[in-house]
Amino acid sequence: MQHLYDLLVSPFVEFAFMRRALAGCLALALGSGPIGLFLVMRRMSLMGDAMSHAVLPGAAVGFMFAGLSLPAMSLGGFVAGVLVALLAGLATRFTSIKEDASFAAFYLLSLSLGVLLVSKGGSNVDLMHILFGSVLAVDDAALYLVSGVATVTLLTLAVIYRPLLLESLDPVYLRAVGARGAWWHLLFLMLVVLNLVAGFQSLGTLMAVGLMMLPAITSRLWTERIETMLALAVGISFLSGLGGLLLSYHFELPSGPAIILLAGVVYLLSLLFAPVGGALPRYIRARHLES
Repeated sequence: MQHLYDLLVSPFVEFAFMRRALAGCLALALGSGPIGLFLVMRRMSLMGDAMSHAVLPGAAVGFMFAGLSLPAMSLGGFVAGVLVALLAGLATRFTSIKEDASFAAFYLLSLSLGVLLVSKGGSNVDLMHILFGSVLAVDDAALYLVSGVATVTLLTLAVIYRPLLLESLDPVYLRAVGARGAWWHLLFLMLVVLNLVAGFQSLGTLMAVGLMMLPAITSRLWTERIETMLALAVGISFLSGLGGLLLSYHFELPSGPAIILLAGVVYLLSLLFAPVGGALPRYIRARHLES
């Protein structure tokens, strides 16, 4: 029992930075898990990745003016993300380009511009910090930001849950009854940007989308009920954060990649063994029907 305590509990009891990192992972899970699931249901998984890169030039501008300032980089990232979402939407509305293609084009532009800005105004260390983050270096200000974004996300989703779910599953019906699905879509995109901005403070822009998408995709392999998927997405996200922090502490690994890699391992195992969408249970059911 003592060995188990030293392995799982002691790091969080002895070190304040581990407790802050764990609280940050919980807040990220509560906010990003439901957002990721709605992205998957709306077939916008790759757009989540595009949006994660869209915040980079805004964060870079904030960094150039104020250094590694949390308010400046967060505000810049949010403005850049919303701007890219609006530009991609306008391109889709007034041209023949589909939404996924317009997001891909703007995300490539944003990523290249952001890397150029950071490289021009800072060092390689600064660039690595923005791209990959460090959840073990989360301070009180970043923790307040992540917790605040999670709170706003959960409260907003509680208010718009039914129309957003209907717009995700049957947008044709929503338009037929005269509801303004475009407004729910825009509000949802703003929530995506908010959570990515909160995530890049701890995991970096390239890793933030991983904790948003991998648990959400995994949850769909285990159940067909939306409420259970939401709970699973949050739970897998938090447990991946917890496990990644422990791996980082005990084996001196980078915290962000360890968290995302652990979420990826859970996804790979679920591909094989999950009862609803896993390959092995589907094979067993098919053989049973044939016999």
